[in-house]
Amino acid sequence: MCGITGWVDFERDMSSAQGVLRDMADTMACRGPDAQGYWTDTHIGLGHRRLAVIDLEGGVQPMTVEHDGRTLVAVTYSGEVYNYRELRAELRQLGHRFRTESDTEVVLHAYLQWGAAMADKLKGMFAFGIWDARTEELVLVRDRLGIKPLYYYPTRRGLLFGSEAKTILAHPEVRPVVDQDGLRELLAGVKTPEHAIFHGMYELRPGHLLRLGRAGLRIQRYWALEAREHTDDVDTTVRTVRELLEDVIERQLIADVPLCTLLSGGLDSSAVTALAARSLAERGAGPVRSFSVDFAGNERDFTANVVHNSPDAPFATEMAGHVAADHTNLVLNLEELTDPRIRAIVPKAYDSPAAMLGDGYASLYLLFRAIRERSTVALSGEAADELFGGYVWFHVSELRNANTFPWVAAGYDLMPMLSGLLDPGLVAGLDIEGYRAQRYSEALAEVPVLPGEDAMERRIREVSYLSITRFVPFLLDRKDRMSMAVGLEVRVPFCDHRLVEYAFNVPWSMKFFDGREKSLLRAATRDLLPNSIVERKKSAYPISHDPRYDSALRAEFDRLAADPSVPVYSFIDHDGSGRQNTDGWPSRTGLEFMVQLNSWLETHELKL
Repeated sequence: MCGITGWVDFERDMSSAQGVLRDMADTMACRGPDAQGYWTDTHIGLGHRRLAVIDLEGGVQPMTVEHDGRTLVAVTYSGEVYNYRELRAELRQLGHRFRTESDTEVVLHAYLQWGAAMADKLKGMFAFGIWDARTEELVLVRDRLGIKPLYYYPTRRGLLFGSEAKTILAHPEVRPVVDQDGLRELLAGVKTPEHAIFHGMYELRPGHLLRLGRAGLRIQRYWALEAREHTDDVDTTVRTVRELLEDVIERQLIADVPLCTLLSGGLDSSAVTALAARSLAERGAGPVRSFSVDFAGNERDFTANVVHNSPDAPFATEMAGHVAADHTNLVLNLEELTDPRIRAIVPKAYDSPAAMLGDGYASLYLLFRAIRERSTVALSGEAADELFGGYVWFHVSELRNANTFPWVAAGYDLMPMLSGLLDPGLVAGLDIEGYRAQRYSEALAEVPVLPGEDAMERRIREVSYLSITRFVPFLLDRKDRMSMAVGLEVRVPFCDHRLVEYAFNVPWSMKFFDGREKSLLRAATRDLLPNSIVERKKSAYPISHDPRYDSALRAEFDRLAADPSVPVYSFIDHDGSGRQNTDGWPSRTGLEFMVQLNSWLETHELKL
């Protein structure tokens, strides 16, 4: 997938900047274990760490296009443009000549042909920086859903950018400072577009591009969700969803390296695996390889709850057999999950503690590490719930109509989980509720609506928009950081912008036409799946149900709370009177957060 970085300074000669660029890029060595490269011009330096996926020999970066011995444009690029073959054919007809088979070179020539407007033509997941040497202008572009990360840091003389926050923090002029808004963003359970945890740093918003020249910096939107009238009937809608999925997955199976699918045995991942298996079989490239994760003792310890209705393993095994997949079920033991070295990887890779779904990060990392031994690319099922109404907050009126982010109303709220753990004085000074209310109001103001929509339809549109633009980013960030920590590229077919645009405008009556969540997706893929999976109720990403895991986590927190030398000590509520659970302890997620907070403070040398 690669890691990118760059440094623009209009007041210095960047020919001597390779040392700094190397330091910045080295922070992302795990994103690009196959190669590294650097390129400088008068006022620009670009760095790249490569994970080779397409055109293994020719796609070396940073890549340039030259004419008469002079560089016209240069790029450092991360991602995959799935329609690059069609674009290359179009550009060839327009007179462009290519020396590689890579999508990177297609992006460069697309820019030469259409300028920044070429962003509209790209289908895929991408984040890249193009330096136009003819005009001395930097153009940063991020994909429509924000699948690939892109951070930037304006300076008095230019700008720094990179795939991760850590690459910018490695620059000698940047200090890792987290202010009140950074802490609020971390704790509030929101994902505000453009906001980064670190002071002075920003994320380029999905569907936007940034242009920096001597006249200054400006940001342009090239894509956003729009409200459109849906005129298809149910049968046509189901057929269109199927056709879109078939095309998306066919494109996302393009790679010059081994690939696989993530298979939980739920509807989303099973649909992706089934379509991938069919496509590979048709081209004589099967069987599909698939992976799932389980926990030692779960057959004994599993207890159904609100978010985990059933264990994954039996369904994943059945689905793998149904499509004759080459399947691996990774079983994690307690020692792996509680290894301090594994737990410390999460905040290091993520550049912050995991504020949501905290106990799922280490296991995901271990799963990806095992997958990377056999595959370089994986297809995953993120965003199907947001597109097709899979979450409980679409269906329970009290959650759907709550005057806050619906997942917060549904219990994905870190603050109660930190009661008795995090210093209440610190919490009171942050006014998390006020911050969250402000961000919720801003998000609602963005939602596009159709004239004459009834109250129910409008609210569903609002909940869908919030889920796609404020909740999906949590899942995409988790997937990106944990996969790239081991050099694995994860593709997300349900985040194809054509499918997102179509599903966003389907009326709720169609999304719920059979009286169950994800009616459209179920109908569109029913013929590919065992009936048990078609009828299975949604179950969240699995966790260990071994009570010894919670005990080990509590012991680790106790150790930190008793050691004044650790950085998290001053953040702990040592009185602990706010602990409300029957055994005197808050949730696992709260404990995970505090342990990760300590690792974050240690590794990033933060000023708060």
